[in-house]
Amino acid sequence: MKKITDIFTQKDRTFSFEFSPAKTERGMVKLYETAGALAKLNPDWFSVTYGAGGSTRTLTTDIVEQFQKRFNVPTMHHLSCVGYSRDELKEKIKEIRDKDICNILALRGDPPAGDDIWQPALDGCEYCYQLIEMIREHKDFFSIGVARFPEAHINCPDKALDSKYLKKKLDSGGDFVLTQMFFENSEYFEYVKRIRATGVTARIIPGVMIINNYQKLLTFSKACGATVPQKVHDVFAPLDGDDEATYKAGIDYAAEQFNGLLEGGAPGLHIFTLNRPEPVIEVFKRISR
Repeated sequence: MKKITDIFTQKDRTFSFEFSPAKTERGMVKLYETAGALAKLNPDWFSVTYGAGGSTRTLTTDIVEQFQKRFNVPTMHHLSCVGYSRDELKEKIKEIRDKDICNILALRGDPPAGDDIWQPALDGCEYCYQLIEMIREHKDFFSIGVARFPEAHINCPDKALDSKYLKKKLDSGGDFVLTQMFFENSEYFEYVKRIRATGVTARIIPGVMIINNYQKLLTFSKACGATVPQKVHDVFAPLDGDDEATYKAGIDYAAEQFNGLLEGGAPGLHIFTLNRPEPVIEVFKRISR
């Protein structure tokens, strides 16, 4: 199975899709149907999330393994520090490798639901760069992605310090950057400029989402510290509760935003699918790839 860094040597622009483990058996059936539908778009890779507090750690590994076997699409395994001792992390990394999973998105991770303060596990990793160093003990077997926030992490006091933390991750062995969602393209391009000024040359891929529910958008944006610009409120607030109109407006907004990113020089798109194939398929018909 290809490493994402190997794909980079072949393509200046990549397209990838992110999924989350479903909570029910029926949801899991639908998840595999969704992945199968999106695999027909010939993405460069899939990725599978880990859940707050590492709540889906076993499911994530199983899904990544199945995605690669069923669809022959390289799939990136999200992995966080939460709830693991260092010895447990080493075992988990070995398990991932043994299943021929060679792409990892290294994360510090969010605390479990109900916990406001993040705490490392006993004898665990406190920072993401420590996890990256552990993964790098396997030399070049893994391609390692890192996640960042264009507007800086919600708990980081300023953007300069946030940039310093990113550089530490990359200097410790990270290969590329995936951003959290944003809805103003200027946020992404300003972020890239700021990061480049620190000497970072790694590929910075924008993480983007297709809006399909106004209230859920507000909740998620608040949790991750993403700004919802006034133009988004102007479009989607009047449509709140009208699923059909919101769906159409979401397609229109995403097509314009995604094309703007690509035209501005972004090296592809990493789309948070929300496990829904239809919006992604519709937008893909309207973007310049």
